[in-house]
Amino acid sequence: MAVTAGVVAPLAACASSGSGVPTLNWYINPDNGGQAKIAQQCTEASGGKYKVTTQLLPRDAASQREQLARRLAAHDSSIDLMSLDPVFVAEQAEAGFLAPVPDDVAAAATQDVAKGAVDSATWRGKIVAIPFWSNTQLLWYRKSVAKAAGLDMTKPVTWDQLVDAAKKENKYLAVQGIKAESLTVWINALIESAGGHIITNPEAPATDTKLGLDTPEGKAAATIMSTIGRSGVGGPGLPSEDEPASLTLFQGGKGSFMVNWPFVWTSTQTAVQSKALDKSVLDDIGWAEYPQTTEGKQARPPYGGINLGVGAFGKHVDLAFEAAQCIVSPEHQAQYFVSDGNPAASLKAYDDPKVQKAYPMYALIRKSLEDAAPRPKSPFYNQVSTGLQQTWYPVSRIDPATTPRTSSDFITAVLRGDRLL
Repeated sequence: MAVTAGVVAPLAACASSGSGVPTLNWYINPDNGGQAKIAQQCTEASGGKYKVTTQLLPRDAASQREQLARRLAAHDSSIDLMSLDPVFVAEQAEAGFLAPVPDDVAAAATQDVAKGAVDSATWRGKIVAIPFWSNTQLLWYRKSVAKAAGLDMTKPVTWDQLVDAAKKENKYLAVQGIKAESLTVWINALIESAGGHIITNPEAPATDTKLGLDTPEGKAAATIMSTIGRSGVGGPGLPSEDEPASLTLFQGGKGSFMVNWPFVWTSTQTAVQSKALDKSVLDDIGWAEYPQTTEGKQARPPYGGINLGVGAFGKHVDLAFEAAQCIVSPEHQAQYFVSDGNPAASLKAYDDPKVQKAYPMYALIRKSLEDAAPRPKSPFYNQVSTGLQQTWYPVSRIDPATTPRTSSDFITAVLRGDRLL
């Protein structure tokens, strides 16, 4: 059911199974029902020790953050477990909204788990949340276009090579240029892949935060984005292009290359099954490592997903951590990957035959999660991300000579309280 701040919460706090069994409220992001199923399975596995019920958060991450932050600031005891976007973990931890993760739980939760997932759950050197599922972007390509352009996709390729190939074949290169979080995702991946960081001292107070935008790495990112935006190779819809729109462009007659999440595979399969897309398109799709910003330097793909946080003010913190360990078991992560299309944080989950059958690129997804770079971990992430979206948009107006400096100055002024977003 949908949860509205200040309306459902008081009722949830009093929830009971009617038999004296503690009820743990798990606030989840919308999905295809996979989290609710796991909640039921963990309830049954507890042998009557606890009952896990799910409460639905808004669809977009920013609204999820706002609802949880407001309620936790009021010490809401109804929040036992929450599915957190990794970019907001640092903010929640810094504010004291997350219950400290016991050492034994932290050790178990990070064993055989992708490096990107562990990084995203860490703040000030400690595990503050529990990795549940992870996401990363791959480079998707049309085999026929890559072949015609003479690109060897068995080897790492650069953004410059992709732009040149798309231009040569008169095709579009699909990216996410919309003024939204996906734009921050792209900027971060480009800078990280060049060896830099958007924030160089993420644990510093807002007024002392140092940005790595006006740097060679930041300018390299701006150059790539500007080239794609100004040349037209990103397609006419680039300013409004999000992940689904990118996929539509890629599946069309002028599709060539695309950076996007693994949902691409199942979405394309579904389109073929419904006759909305010819099977020849599916057969023409290949996948490779995320493109390099700098030739010869290992790319750092985007990282996304969900971590589990345990509310600091819940009445059953110990049971919540016990339930969290059940939720994130490799078996449940594999199950969730297959049912809902969300890749596992657990590396063991990729050994599941069902995962391997559903996602033939499973080995590449697993590797990308090891190479992935989370977006900046900072209590002020929301201000930084919004500032980036305001100053690096539209992509066609990015100037490598000025945009990184202008962006850095603006975001720094916002963090110091001298400017408003």
